[in-house]
Amino acid sequence: MPLTCIIVDDEPLAVKLMESYVAKTPDLELLGSFTDSVAAINAIKELKPNLLFLDIQMPDLNGMELAHMISSDTRVIFTTAFKEYAFESYEVSALDFLLKPIRYNKFMVAVDKAKEWFAKSESSKASPITKCPSPNSQHPTSIFVRVEGELRNITIESIVYVNGMKDYVMFYLDGETKPLITHLTMKAVEEMLPPEKFLRVHRSYIIAVDKIRKVDRNDCIYIGNEIIHVPDGYQEAFHQFLETRTINKM
Repeated sequence: MPLTCIIVDDEPLAVKLMESYVAKTPDLELLGSFTDSVAAINAIKELKPNLLFLDIQMPDLNGMELAHMISSDTRVIFTTAFKEYAFESYEVSALDFLLKPIRYNKFMVAVDKAKEWFAKSESSKASPITKCPSPNSQHPTSIFVRVEGELRNITIESIVYVNGMKDYVMFYLDGETKPLITHLTMKAVEEMLPPEKFLRVHRSYIIAVDKIRKVDRNDCIYIGNEIIHVPDGYQEAFHQFLETRTINKM
């Protein structure tokens, strides 16, 4: 089954080049191309492509902002002339980062990486985490996480936050100096954890709400040793949560 994709770049010549690459690549189906990032949002949400080839430096809405607004089911491959954005691309769990001018062999490497990621994602949905049954609760009190070939049993209460990074997920736990790293999707983690105790506040972060130390005026969450800024796409749900927990409302 081919991977579906959408191209977003404000340079028409760059779009044409990427379209030609997609056209000659097996198992890759183009759903649409856009030079306007704002116009692309509705199409991405409606068509739900597997891949988004996304330029970063664009007017009105840049690629980083757009990447924060779409479902984690759509994986991003950034295309840009500015290599200084490479590190920032990992904040949105980008699959790859293609530096312009993009050669076809580099494009194919990124596509092969995407194919491998989706294949592993399908096979890992059932295997990396196993519920530990709890007779008195709808949700488990602990989960088994596969780490370096072994199954580690971690209690739900010990989880401070979860951070997704490319093909992996990192569990940060109370009393642990290093995270547990496993091959898994953020969506699978979100479905496993009890929603009354955990909240997704970022494409790459799920937090234990009772472990929040403070929230500043810029919607930055202080939790563990991390400061997480809540992007626009997640602020409504986060503010609704805060409203239910705040005593001295303004």
